[in-house]
Amino acid sequence: MTVLSIIRDCLDALLHPSARYDALTRARHRAFMAPRLLGSLAAFAAFPIYLVLRGAPSALEVAAFAWLIAPILLSWFLSRTGRYEGAHVLSSLALAGLIMAVAVTTGGIESFATIWLVVVPLEAALSASRRVTAFASLLALSCAGILILVGHFGLLPLSEPSAAERGALMALGVGSATLYAAGLAFGAESLARTSVALLSREEERYRLLARNMSDVISRHQRNGAVQFISPAAEAMLGISVAELLGHGLFDRVHVADRPAYLTALSDAARGDVRSVEFRLRREPAGSERGQIDFIWVEMRCRPLDQDRARDVMQEAEVVAVMRDVTDRKLSEQALDQARSAAEAADAAKTRFLATMSHELRTPLNAIIGFSEMIAQEQTLMLSATQRREYAELINASGQHLLSVVNGILDMSKMESGNFEIASEPFAPRASLMHCCNLLALKARENGIDLITDAPQDLPVMTGDPRAFKQIVLNLVANAIKFTERGGQVTVTAAVSGSQLALRISDTGVGIAPDDLERIGAPFFQAGKTYQRRHEGTGLGLSIVKSLVALHLGELTVQSRLGEGTTVTVKLPLVYTPPQVKLADEKAGESKIATLTPVLRQEPQNQPALVKKSA
Repeated sequence: MTVLSIIRDCLDALLHPSARYDALTRARHRAFMAPRLLGSLAAFAAFPIYLVLRGAPSALEVAAFAWLIAPILLSWFLSRTGRYEGAHVLSSLALAGLIMAVAVTTGGIESFATIWLVVVPLEAALSASRRVTAFASLLALSCAGILILVGHFGLLPLSEPSAAERGALMALGVGSATLYAAGLAFGAESLARTSVALLSREEERYRLLARNMSDVISRHQRNGAVQFISPAAEAMLGISVAELLGHGLFDRVHVADRPAYLTALSDAARGDVRSVEFRLRREPAGSERGQIDFIWVEMRCRPLDQDRARDVMQEAEVVAVMRDVTDRKLSEQALDQARSAAEAADAAKTRFLATMSHELRTPLNAIIGFSEMIAQEQTLMLSATQRREYAELINASGQHLLSVVNGILDMSKMESGNFEIASEPFAPRASLMHCCNLLALKARENGIDLITDAPQDLPVMTGDPRAFKQIVLNLVANAIKFTERGGQVTVTAAVSGSQLALRISDTGVGIAPDDLERIGAPFFQAGKTYQRRHEGTGLGLSIVKSLVALHLGELTVQSRLGEGTTVTVKLPLVYTPPQVKLADEKAGESKIATLTPVLRQEPQNQPALVKKSA
């Protein structure tokens, strides 16, 4: 351990607690106390030697050595109070008092001690305070003026030193003042070097933080103009910092989020701490997410701590910390979608139970009831005609149950992506006419005109004929079911480009606009706001929608309540499976494709009049 280290440790032990946590303040306090304590101790150590060489001291010499106690007291004052400027003021007063005492007894303004008046403001300059330096300068000028006045009015002692003594004293005064000024200069240089080193260290530290932290730090005016923004903004937004200064950042805020952005900055300028989330436009070239043009940013802003000595009328400023929260927003959206999907699944389960409780119970009750009556035919004395009628009712109920179960199984396969489509060439007109002929009897029983308009020259199309028939049967059966007696159902087919356009129109009860948005959902049955007197599971249109999607086609529904419904289906004339499953590599390519249903955004349904054709 060196002597300098020991001295520094001793000085650090004397420092006021307020100066121990700031490196520059600690250096200034150390620079104030070290020369005064060391100089005083050295002077006291040399005082006995001076007495041996000089003999009995004069009153002035005793006063000069007594003044050496003042630096020790000043150091004690600074150590106890921590008032750095106050200690410099007291030091200036003590030094000026000593100079005046020596100058008055040694010739006034012509004394060798007056040169030390120049040292007073130089010493005060180490305080780094303009007020202290100005006070010390006025004090030195006042002392010089007093010495001039005292000499002018002849109030000085009449002691005339010889020319040799006067020369020696002048040399002593100039030399000692020069040495003291040199010490002050070295002290000022040491403080300046320490200040530069500390500033450089702090700059490096903040530069390290600014360049390596992912959060963006910015400084704003109250109107949102950016005065400073950290380099992390370049990585976040893909543009240079210079483009974000001023109103460059505001111009990249999403238009819908600008009011919230400016409100948060304005509230922070008034003294509140605010947090706001908004969207920022990012350059796609430097984006890690590729096609995302906007990112979500969370900004926490608070008022900037400014110097209280500044003008109180100066506009308040805000410091903000911005963080990219796009991933969190995406997670929240995924959670919302999952929640919506869970709610939809729960609603579908509820609809399924409500529908199946009726669709299964009714035919099962008929089967059980009529079968018990047939089993007790001897007791009930049933005739052959009654037995045949009961058997037909049991068969019809069983067929209805079978259709319900088949619909549920088909819908389950489609939702799981395991519905198999056998693609082969077939004549769509023949399939269409066959389906309409099957439903012609039901239409006639309901008093409905079923009109089919299919050109003879419809081309052969490639697809699944079984699925095509199921589409036609479901749509035409629905149209007949929801058309009142005396109404009309029209089925037309035509070629539109590379697609077959199939249109089924009816003059039935129609669909309300609120229900029209949910048409095609499994187990959903329209008609809550009007009377629905028809049975069904609500799977018919849902199966049609899934089959059309599996064929890469389009389905649109147009309806107006009380005026009828038009369903348009467009299927490609040549179906090409997007995903082919090989049953056996040696057997070659198979025509069986397992597809995952394609989710399509249906166009917004506009109420339209039903097209009638003869």
